[in-house]
Amino acid sequence: MTKMSHAFIICSANQRKRIPSLFIIDVSDQMEDDKLNILEATKLHKSYGNKFNKQEVLKGIDIRIQKGEFVSIMGPSGSGKTTLLNVLSSIDQVSDGTIQIENQDMTKMKEKQLAEFRKNHLGFIFQDYNLLDTLTVKENILLPLSITKTPKKEADQRFAALAKELGIYELKDKYPNEISGGQKQRTSAARAFIHEPSIIFADEPTGALDSKSASDLLNKLSELNQKLKSTIVMVTHDPAAASYCSRVIFIKDGRIYTQLNKGEQDRQVFFQDIMKTQGVLSGVTYER
Repeated sequence: MTKMSHAFIICSANQRKRIPSLFIIDVSDQMEDDKLNILEATKLHKSYGNKFNKQEVLKGIDIRIQKGEFVSIMGPSGSGKTTLLNVLSSIDQVSDGTIQIENQDMTKMKEKQLAEFRKNHLGFIFQDYNLLDTLTVKENILLPLSITKTPKKEADQRFAALAKELGIYELKDKYPNEISGGQKQRTSAARAFIHEPSIIFADEPTGALDSKSASDLLNKLSELNQKLKSTIVMVTHDPAAASYCSRVIFIKDGRIYTQLNKGEQDRQVFFQDIMKTQGVLSGVTYER
């Protein structure tokens, strides 16, 4: 696709009247190269409860993520964004639909196959860090390589490069209770990147951080995304966090409402576009 210097909203015809004055493209007109898609999810449905009391959270979502993208998923509380991240990352199972990562269908895998796939292909960054208190910073980061039995020399080299990139190398011998929240989250991020997974899923990674620590983390994630061509899918409620991404997918009532592509805009302009779209999603009208 040709690079554009503006944000685009991709929407269906019946949504156009509610969209602010940005460029609009029909979903049917969007050309995507399937060879570049690292993740393809089709007709995803997720329900909870039983046939007498069923709550449908995801209602037929289609989503494609290209290799090297940094994508944010946003939506109001109860929209289904966290559920979507959970099923895409294999934390939860879909009720119906297919999810392929690296052309492998996770929805058809047995539990043992799924555990092996998760170990080798997926990385996770959680809001509450999920670090082991009895392990040092270095030991926490190296956990994925311990599981895959990576040779010690190679593991140490990967650790040193990544820890220095994230500014936590000097903390390697400290324990989680001896470092700050921002440092804990950078440790969590290093652990997610260390085994070079196909895709990294981040669930509100800045939710427990102050604004400076959040900004530091997002800058580092953006830099790693660019340098390593890592694919990152992040759920956030924060437009400022989403503005670091190359694309923002908005979820409403279990369906994809619209999308914004950053193109070549600077982050501040993209942030304003995200704010406007979020306002429309919440029923706020913007003057033209």
